[in-house]
Amino acid sequence: MSTGRVPATGSSPLTTKGDLYTYSTTQARLAVGNNGETLVADSSASVGLRYQEPKAGNPVINSSFQIWQRSTSAAMGGAGAYTSADRWATYAAFNNATMSRQVTNDTTNLPNIQYCARIQRGNGETTTGLSTLGQSFETVNSIPFAGKTVTVSFYARKGANYSATSDALVVNVKTGTGTDQNLVSVGYTGSATPITGTATLTTTWQRFSYSGTLATNTNELGIEFRFTATGTAGAADYYEVTGVQLEVGSVATPFKTQGVTLAGELAACQRYYYRVTATQVYSDFGTGYSKSTTQASILIPFPVAMRTTPTALEQTGTASNYNILHESAGSPARTACSSVPVWTGGETTTMARVDFTVSSGLTSGNGAMGGSNNNTTAYLAWSAEL
Repeated sequence: MSTGRVPATGSSPLTTKGDLYTYSTTQARLAVGNNGETLVADSSASVGLRYQEPKAGNPVINSSFQIWQRSTSAAMGGAGAYTSADRWATYAAFNNATMSRQVTNDTTNLPNIQYCARIQRGNGETTTGLSTLGQSFETVNSIPFAGKTVTVSFYARKGANYSATSDALVVNVKTGTGTDQNLVSVGYTGSATPITGTATLTTTWQRFSYSGTLATNTNELGIEFRFTATGTAGAADYYEVTGVQLEVGSVATPFKTQGVTLAGELAACQRYYYRVTATQVYSDFGTGYSKSTTQASILIPFPVAMRTTPTALEQTGTASNYNILHESAGSPARTACSSVPVWTGGETTTMARVDFTVSSGLTSGNGAMGGSNNNTTAYLAWSAEL
């Protein structure tokens, strides 16, 4: 047979409409895929090609740890709480545990990912046990993966004093049959672990991937990383992780974030948590009107519709961090609040009404603005997390 020519039907390995003529160690047949599947390159396949279902997209929000609305460093506790990186809940059985944002400083072993999360036990800490970093997906984002073979992949490295036995970092893909539950703090109804893997970390970034098949009745889905600390912590008893991806198929493809842009990733995070923070002294958060001589009702719009109507308002806890901008004797004036702002309710998932209170000086019916006082620490925040 001449190079580049397909042999006559009598000597061809092709048997079915849509088959491809390929090469392994000899000429070979690649059977046609199922309806809707796409052809992808795969160096581990015998002929270097295979069919797979189209990707359902990476459901991991903030997968490269770009968004930290709450704080870029926070203590971890035993409640399975959201404390720092958006959409990532943490738990720690040992004391003096922190989660912080770090710069990866590696363009050789990472695909240009700027940030990572560091899970660390404090230097000299003697309490030991388990820490968990996890993300729970909404049911609406989990169902597309039901019954599918999926692959979880991530980049990770350890600190010089990482105390886990055998330098192990465990990753689990968990499923459940409930609806919109929190994997870390509550757990899943009908919990199963179709994928589990133990990565052996080094001080250099590596990519790890593990595959498995989800049950057809999967209704919720999540990823968790587990680190079991031992002995007495050194100054670098930590692991770092980034580039977390979940996708349909048995092979990890190049990493992609859920949001194409940083703005898209931020909007995805703000569906679950939104914080408006002072960017300078006397930042204004929203507008409204004075209900009385001491109280103004301020409307604050959310940048995207939240998952559900929030049920509580977060703030600094210090009244003097906030003020009301209002009219006084024909001129604008700012009056420091006498109590912390109070959320009066969320009429919709797109805005909230907050009451700002001062001791005196407002004119009922006049316009007003609520915001930060002479500081850059004031904030207001709402959560619609799972």
